[in-house]
Amino acid sequence: MKHTERIAYHLMRIVLAATFLYAGFVKTSDVLGFARQIAGYQLLPYAVNVLVAATLPYVECLAGALLLFNLRVRSALLVIGGLLLVFMAALVSVLIRGLEIDCGCFNPGDGQGVSAAEALWRDVALMAVVVGTWWLRAREFSRAR
Repeated sequence: MKHTERIAYHLMRIVLAATFLYAGFVKTSDVLGFARQIAGYQLLPYAVNVLVAATLPYVECLAGALLLFNLRVRSALLVIGGLLLVFMAALVSVLIRGLEIDCGCFNPGDGQGVSAAEALWRDVALMAVVVGTWWLRAREFSRAR
């Protein structure tokens, strides 16, 4: 792996780690507020909204921590990529149904709503970072063999 590719890999890995650590930590402070935001998507029964709100932030934090410490990177990227696919599908559903909601991506209840379209574009960009990180990591290991 070239020096610039190695720097790009680590920068993308750290950006993803910081994003998901932050997103997870701020949601742990207001689980019920986050559950209300999830309910706004109108996709899950209420009890499941609370279960998702209580567990998702810890999954985000764990995946972010693994990336931050450069441990189990492929597993963390698979989790984050899977989460982003689910998030994007939910946001597309919201856009198709014409719902006006705050995405709930960061800091539930902060009063600074992010539209579903903005959140979708952000998730697409994050998915591109996931793919780039995966690709650069694969290049590093293919050359090491």
